[in-house]
Amino acid sequence: MREEKADVAADRLPIRSGLFYLCSHYDCRNDQAPGDETLPAIRQISAAAQKPVTAMAQPCTDAAPMPAPLPASLPAPLPPGMLPGQRIRARGAVQNPTGRYEGVQHEAVDDGWDIPEEDRLIQTTISDEPAKSAISRNSSPDLPFDRSVNPWRGCEHGCVYCYARPSHAYLNLSPGLDFETKLTAKPGIGAALDRELRSKSYKVAPMALGTNTDPWQPAEGARRLTREVLEVLSAFNHPLAITTRGTLIERDIDILVPMAAQGLVRVGISVTTLDAGLARRMEPRAPAPARRLQIIRRLSEAGIPVRLMLAPVIPGLTDHEIEPLLQAAHEAGATSASWISLRLPQEVAGLFRDWLERAEPGRAAKVMNRVREMHGGKDYDANFGKRMRGEGLWSRLIADRFRRAAAKLGLDAPQPPLRCDLFRVPFAKGDQLGLF
Repeated sequence: MREEKADVAADRLPIRSGLFYLCSHYDCRNDQAPGDETLPAIRQISAAAQKPVTAMAQPCTDAAPMPAPLPASLPAPLPPGMLPGQRIRARGAVQNPTGRYEGVQHEAVDDGWDIPEEDRLIQTTISDEPAKSAISRNSSPDLPFDRSVNPWRGCEHGCVYCYARPSHAYLNLSPGLDFETKLTAKPGIGAALDRELRSKSYKVAPMALGTNTDPWQPAEGARRLTREVLEVLSAFNHPLAITTRGTLIERDIDILVPMAAQGLVRVGISVTTLDAGLARRMEPRAPAPARRLQIIRRLSEAGIPVRLMLAPVIPGLTDHEIEPLLQAAHEAGATSASWISLRLPQEVAGLFRDWLERAEPGRAAKVMNRVREMHGGKDYDANFGKRMRGEGLWSRLIADRFRRAAAKLGLDAPQPPLRCDLFRVPFAKGDQLGLF
């Protein structure tokens, strides 16, 4: 018996096609191996294996049926918050995660019906929220102002890194695509601002415009809400500090020039990169870098003081452009410059990481590692004194490079303070005292 078993082992080595036939000698249901009574049959198979095979071996009829083959390719999973058939074009975010204050989370699930989904391009929509008040106040030690006015909620520019995205969650909307596509306008904001400035308790100080979302985003062209605000501030001789990257500010030069002549206004133009391709991917509906430099030139030529805002500086992605950006802004007419590092509060961190992996996969890990080094190992440190520029080696290197380049170009001089002594309350419409 020992010799026979040895022969069996030797005979099995060259057998390949005969193995399927050998399966018929098993009890497939009990998974039992062939016993000694099957040895003659095995020898026959071994001998036959030395000859060419002319027929397919008989499969085991008692075995379980083979599973159906998988499809060649499975549909890609939908990004969070997206529905089948939805399509986006020129947007910073490609997902729409549920806002952090919502009680339920929405997720698309395949219902099994093999019906083509209707192709739907996500469009920008605008809802109206009549303004009950206009002035927002803050007490942050990181900010050079304590009041601001924002005619819009959300921003169609779609900058993927925008620190204002989490504010959309207060509206039970997503900081993702909703922030770029579901805007809120505040009709009547000019009248609301006029009422607040006329209050006897109001104490004048510089007003900030554009600190949350861009007041000159594309929808402003038709609605003219920001222009309402400018008209009111101009009538009151109220000091104003502006932040924008929108070309529509050129429309309102007629209001800004007289204010600038009295020392009542200054403008900050935000430029992130000179790379038009990178800007297109990162800020899909904002003006191109060259166009923003043209805004600086046109405002400067009109006599309006302009500051370049390197905001945000993204370590590992745009920080190598500090010196060229300062040089370009200087040549365009900017008189000062400032910088702020990338800020990733709340939902912005996940949106930015997702964008990096899609748009800059070769640099994604490097960028996030440097961001975390500047924020104590986290994506973002919200503590006062740290959130704007971070800390550590990379923060110091960026600050030193910026300081040296700005000083070389004369962009490090502080801007003159805005005048508050010219503030006056104009006569209201129909005011009888205006007759004297």
